[in-house]
Amino acid sequence: MSIYHHGLVAPLDKNNVDTDQIIPKQFLTSTSRDGFDAALFYDWRYLDNGQPDPAFVLNFPQYQGASVLLTRDNFGCGSSREHAPWALKQYGFNVILAESFADIFFNNCGNNQMLCVALPVATIDALFAVCEANEQVHIEIDLENQLIHSPDFEAIHFDVRPDIKARLLSGLDFIGETEQLNAAIDAYEANLAKERPWQEAWYLA
Repeated sequence: MSIYHHGLVAPLDKNNVDTDQIIPKQFLTSTSRDGFDAALFYDWRYLDNGQPDPAFVLNFPQYQGASVLLTRDNFGCGSSREHAPWALKQYGFNVILAESFADIFFNNCGNNQMLCVALPVATIDALFAVCEANEQVHIEIDLENQLIHSPDFEAIHFDVRPDIKARLLSGLDFIGETEQLNAAIDAYEANLAKERPWQEAWYLA
């Protein structure tokens, strides 16, 4: 994620949205990370005949192309499936604003270059009110300074864990961060082999 993100907000006014609602279990058969966007919120987005449900907020014309999801309390609860962040990311969401997040989902999002921002209830209520009063609300996320800007409201400061902020700004996931230490790891292994040659011989055998 870049230092700045400009995006359209889509309001999903629901509490306790779990990972099975985000990506139902019947769509978890793929071994690839691709193609989950079509199944995002499947039971809410589609009617029984497979057509888009016009009553579901993400199907509203004014929210097409939204990259910021505004929602409520305990978002991402339920199972620890990483497919939920994959589906949201592939659909186009880069930022989620909510009252709170399930811990595993929160960390999975950070590892998949998605910013989860927990805001006070009053702030979330105010943002929903802004979305209700305006057909479209565009915001700018200033990750470096941890601020949310919009012509529709005063700047909002948000907290973000330092390790997640660093990962988002660098574009690295957990594996990428570890790979930055490859030279040190190789040097340690080479030194260990000199100090314990019998271990090296045992390992190679």
